[in-house]
Amino acid sequence: MQQLSEQEIQRRETLQKLIDKGINPYPAETWEMTFSSKEIIEKFEANAEDESLKEISFAGRLMSKRIMGKAAFAVLQDSVGKIQFYVKGEEICPTEDKSLYEEVFKHWFDLGDIIGIKGYVFRTKTGEISIHCKEIKLLSKALKPLPVVKVDEDGKVHDAFTNPEQRYRMRYVDLIVNPQVKEIFLKRTKLVNSMREYLNAKTYMEVETPILQPLYGGAAARPFKTHHNTLDMTLYMRIANELYLKRLIVGGFDGVYEFSKDFRNEGMSRFHNPEFTQMELYVAYKDYNWMMDLVEEMVEKVAIDVTGSTKVQVGENVIDFKRPWKRFTMFEAIKEYTGIDIDGMNEEQLREAAKKLNLHIDPKMGKGKIIDELFGEFAEAKLIQPTFITDYPVEMSPLAKAHRSKPGMVERFEAICNGKELCNSFSELNDPIDQRKRFEDQLELGKRGDDEAMVLDEDFLRALEYGMPPTAGLGIGIDRLSMIMTNSNSIQEVLFFPQMKAENIS
Repeated sequence: MQQLSEQEIQRRETLQKLIDKGINPYPAETWEMTFSSKEIIEKFEANAEDESLKEISFAGRLMSKRIMGKAAFAVLQDSVGKIQFYVKGEEICPTEDKSLYEEVFKHWFDLGDIIGIKGYVFRTKTGEISIHCKEIKLLSKALKPLPVVKVDEDGKVHDAFTNPEQRYRMRYVDLIVNPQVKEIFLKRTKLVNSMREYLNAKTYMEVETPILQPLYGGAAARPFKTHHNTLDMTLYMRIANELYLKRLIVGGFDGVYEFSKDFRNEGMSRFHNPEFTQMELYVAYKDYNWMMDLVEEMVEKVAIDVTGSTKVQVGENVIDFKRPWKRFTMFEAIKEYTGIDIDGMNEEQLREAAKKLNLHIDPKMGKGKIIDELFGEFAEAKLIQPTFITDYPVEMSPLAKAHRSKPGMVERFEAICNGKELCNSFSELNDPIDQRKRFEDQLELGKRGDDEAMVLDEDFLRALEYGMPPTAGLGIGIDRLSMIMTNSNSIQEVLFFPQMKAENIS
């Protein structure tokens, strides 16, 4: 049974009083918005005599009110800001019922209620642009009180969420009482739009691929599993869309991309959410060197479109996305930050190197995973400015083409920024015989206990056997890039509704 606070009980009593008074607390109607709060203020400042401000209709959420005898000042908040309005009892009450103002607006309109008003714009004696209300209507009654936002002596805002996790659980309330949070998501939308404009200008085609897949592939990760009743078959939520996009390159498209929701059944952190967004791009007749140039150009554009500059403040660092970016091979980066040259080492030698560096290595890890651990532990966090890490061991990259001049390596790069991977790219493997061997090697790793090893996809191999042109592929994390462009220190800050533990709200 739902447990109600004293305030919630009072609001339900008020709701009934409104109904008894003949006031519908949830009317079904259209309420016209002549201008937004921001437009009203800007128009009045430009020309106080603007005729369009003499008769306006506005609506928003009641955020504060000050009763002053037979009149009151209150504040409404819409999607872009706040504006004050002035209301006088005798002007809004029907002549036959002077008590309506006293009962309804003074006592029965609560903070959080959504209200429509009509009137004209004026400037108060204190200089604040306001709406003189001539008509007022309750559009939606709020049955729960809003958290009270307080500003301390140092100007720091406290949003009354005693548990920070509640901000993410109740994002709808967070957005009301902390309207600045909207800026993060407005910037995220600008980021996606900027990237889409860039790719469309190159005439690449935006496509959609399956989220539910009979086999999961395209990345090293554990999947979420479900069951389709009609087909009586196991399906997996995609961990990546790579293999389907490559099928489209086989089918004859020159360039395809997708902003995709992907799902990985893994640990959670301030950099990881089980549901996340990637943009994956595949372009025929290109390689990873060409793709590095594209990434530099595209992300530089995104930074300018979102922040107005190539320089972005991220925590204590100023990150500059202006081209060109630094470039290291993976082995060069490990040597740079550990002093150990791992080039040519076998698995046992790599284990010894890790031991010297006091890095624990799981016995189930193969050569590629050990190298990845060394890079992640000692080099990645040191790379603050955008940096390309290139040329990975073949064991780490079962979908990448063998390096044209370095045996045992593949043509792959990752862009690292602020100590974290931003994107991943290959010269894509298009040799079906080599690809089958790589998949079989992954199966062996799976038998050793690697639960992130890839599975063998016969249909994808069949597609490759029909011939895929040389292709460059890219996956770029939209959530991670959004964190950087909005100076957010947690992935939860850039997701409207991040995954959380179950909550008992009864």
